[in-house]
Amino acid sequence: MEILLVEDNKSDAEMAIRALTKNKVSDKIVHLNDGAEALEFIFCTGKYAERDIRQLPKLILLDLKMPKVNGIEVLERLKSDPRTMRVPVVILTSSKENPDLEKCYAKGANSYIVKPVEFVAYVKAVAEMGNYWTSLNQLPL
Repeated sequence: MEILLVEDNKSDAEMAIRALTKNKVSDKIVHLNDGAEALEFIFCTGKYAERDIRQLPKLILLDLKMPKVNGIEVLERLKSDPRTMRVPVVILTSSKENPDLEKCYAKGANSYIVKPVEFVAYVKAVAEMGNYWTSLNQLPL
């Protein structure tokens, strides 16, 4: 797995996956529907207890407004744990609210992208962002 997509909106998730695969960013994408499931997956609890926590994604795309556990809570948990704090987290959301933006960067978000409304612009933004974080960005070992 290279990319973990945490998105509760089915059509937004499908568009992101299509953009990432069609533009050859990655075909190794795991899609989860909410923050609670994301935390179980990342920290290998619940139905993901058998997963190896050392198998971390290269990139996490995280929506903010989700049921159960919201994106800011997921971000906070990721960035406060030494095992996951270096994984790049890109907030991919429809929220243009400045308090959300400020909170995300304060909690350790690596980038904050407002989802374009137009399909072509959305696909282009996701593809460019995915390419940067999975191919160009260098992470410490």
